[in-house]
Amino acid sequence: RDCQQADTKSLSGWKQWKRTSSKSLKKVLGEVKELSSYLELWRHDIHSIEGKFGTGIQSYFSFLRFLVLLNFIIFILMFSFVTLPSIISKYGIFNSSFAKIPPKNTEPHCTVYEPNSNKGLVYFYTYLKDLLSGTGFLEVTSLFYGYYTIDAAWISIMRYNLPLAYLLATFAYLALSLLWIIKRSVEGFKQNLVRDEDQFQSYCNKVFAGWDFCITDPNAARLKHRSLLYELQTDLAEERLKQKIADRTMKEKLRIYSLRIFINVIVIAVLSGCFYSIYRATVFSQENSNVSIRHDIRADSANLIVQYLPSIVITLANFIAPLIFSFLITFEDYSPAFEVRLTLMRCVFVRLANIGVLLFSLWSQISYCATDKCKACGYNYELYPCWETEVGQEMYKLMIFDFIIILAATLFLDFPRKLLVTHCPCKLVQWFGLQEFGISDNVLEIIYGQTICWIGTFFSPLLPAIATVKYFIIFYIKKISLKHTRKPAARPIRASSSNFFFLVVLLIGLILAFIPLGISIAHIPSSKACGPFRSFNTSWAVVPDTILEFPTRLQQVLHGIASEAFAVPFFMVLCLIMFYFIALAGAHKRVVDQLREQLVMESRDKQFLIRKITEAQRH
Repeated sequence: RDCQQADTKSLSGWKQWKRTSSKSLKKVLGEVKELSSYLELWRHDIHSIEGKFGTGIQSYFSFLRFLVLLNFIIFILMFSFVTLPSIISKYGIFNSSFAKIPPKNTEPHCTVYEPNSNKGLVYFYTYLKDLLSGTGFLEVTSLFYGYYTIDAAWISIMRYNLPLAYLLATFAYLALSLLWIIKRSVEGFKQNLVRDEDQFQSYCNKVFAGWDFCITDPNAARLKHRSLLYELQTDLAEERLKQKIADRTMKEKLRIYSLRIFINVIVIAVLSGCFYSIYRATVFSQENSNVSIRHDIRADSANLIVQYLPSIVITLANFIAPLIFSFLITFEDYSPAFEVRLTLMRCVFVRLANIGVLLFSLWSQISYCATDKCKACGYNYELYPCWETEVGQEMYKLMIFDFIIILAATLFLDFPRKLLVTHCPCKLVQWFGLQEFGISDNVLEIIYGQTICWIGTFFSPLLPAIATVKYFIIFYIKKISLKHTRKPAARPIRASSSNFFFLVVLLIGLILAFIPLGISIAHIPSSKACGPFRSFNTSWAVVPDTILEFPTRLQQVLHGIASEAFAVPFFMVLCLIMFYFIALAGAHKRVVDQLREQLVMESRDKQFLIRKITEAQRH
């Protein structure tokens, strides 16, 4: 303490103030962080789940909370920069006004768009149908792309470029999602690297340093005790499996590898069946959805089923395929963590490819032009006068149907099964027992829904709000299902590796969402009858059009940055920086390994010295 006081006196006044300010700032930030932890969404619920069911299941609910927050922020972004300015300008709030510029060099028949909004007396069934499909009264609301037909808004004296804001908000929510996922992935990768570095070290950390001595509440202590117990069970289960793999004979290895090959053939057959079913359903729907039939409730119901047959088939495939994969994976004798990863990857091919098949079918119909009038518009204006709204409706239906299936599975499958197992003594029923809470298929459900949200937000700006409410309700549905109708997995799963892998799969979904959005923005001609990009050939065309309004010097700088003369050297510099950090990380890893070896050697020297001293004292 005397040395610290002497050092403080020797410092100048500026450095003393700087050190004091730094300490005060760290203290304030620590207190704010501690206070914010109490405001964390579902904090008590997730801790309770961790204590009762382990960190593997807890990682699923933490992942679900992350998506709720992400979608809420995306909704705030889209509502603030797209929806709110449109509403303010249309209703003249804050002395605002708007302008609609008619498209130039466009044929008049391309600008005709008459939404199928219901007028007069409407049956309740029609409202329900519109609510499920996004048509009728929902089609003309701010939920979909076709509502935003304003080219510019004036709020007081400020001009607001809505087309540019719409496109930049789309880029912003994609960039926000990418950066946030990468940040969480890096944190999970660090934890995974530390925990997987040495199993003995991980075991010692749990036994000797795992307890939190600040816990005073008995319930919190009980939850912490259960959490540590599940972690130790996971370690022991993984060690037993490693020992079992090491003790396999050649005959056992041949048997298990042959079984895995056979199961993978079955998996490929299931994937092929799903893709073919979706393809046939899409073709049948496109060929028969426009057939005119009489207008009554039965006829409308039949037409609704035909029109939305692809969404129904996709939802059924997404529900059935993970069940098959979860059943098959039990025969392949993998570790619990690898089972989750492999099942997730198999289901990813089903769910994300299903979305790709649907979008490809829609775009083939949108781009198909057989007449000169259609070619003048650049897209099939007769079937899709506002094709962006049509795509938004498909994404909306997929999200609604996905939520209905999750709710129906809990109400009509899990609860009846629980009642049968509890009250029916039949041996067959007891053999089936309660269904396990499968982490892989539950995680994939929400990753699939999030991919739909990322793709659909451009075509339906308020879709993140629906996704937020959907995931909020799903949290409580899954929580009730876990506590009352399901049982935890027989083999515990480590949360550290699962969290990282969940984020990697979510990152794959985001990257795949870039492809259809990029094609829609830069390649397919925008609708000339609706939306903020009516006056542009494509949605991307608003960017160069805006750049032309900049000063000449700034235009030259931007064109220079976009040229190959700048891009190639910039890419080479990035590669050099990346290689430098890779080499630096390798050097740090070698230093860590050397220090670890030195610690081991020093501990052995100390043990040897203590042994010699003890022997000398005995003699």
